[in-house]
Amino acid sequence: MQNPSAPTIVLASASAYRRGLLDRFLDSYETVSPDIDESNDLQLSPKELAQHLARKKAETVSMNARNSLIIGADQLAALDDQILGKPGSHQKAVEQLLAASGQSVTFWTAVCILDPVGRARYEHVDETKVQFRQFDRRLAESYLRHDEPYDCAGSFKIEGAGFVLFESVRTDDPTALIGLPMIWVSDVLLELGYLVQ
Repeated sequence: MQNPSAPTIVLASASAYRRGLLDRFLDSYETVSPDIDESNDLQLSPKELAQHLARKKAETVSMNARNSLIIGADQLAALDDQILGKPGSHQKAVEQLLAASGQSVTFWTAVCILDPVGRARYEHVDETKVQFRQFDRRLAESYLRHDEPYDCAGSFKIEGAGFVLFESVRTDDPTALIGLPMIWVSDVLLELGYLVQ
């Protein structure tokens, strides 16, 4: 599907989940992990912060890859306006899941694509609402032992067994919850000639 004459594509992320999505339809691309400060010093809303970080990642990587198409992305989960980060530990993951039990959590998945040919920037933010079922600590513990989602915002993996925690998912693009809204990304790559039509 990839246009072999198009410039190199660089994913500005170290996420194995995003690589897995790009692997579905790109034959070759590079990955560069952007070293940026992800703190919310500007006091942005979760949506604004996700968009800001996606742009910052893309722009940081583009400094050393000016002739490549750069894809920067970021995802934040928010319970009301409180950002749920990557738990990093079992105990923090249990706390996150129990707080989400019976609640609606919004996932903001932002993408920034920098095109070297037209020197243009394309940006998008996907909103996915996950309604969690009411569950107790026993199910949370059982799920965490199964998937070990300690590197995932919200403490679950939709591509794993995370669905056992859900009542419903509302989104325009199911891949967004994994970390990259591929419908929008593929639209831009088609428009710019990076994919063979």
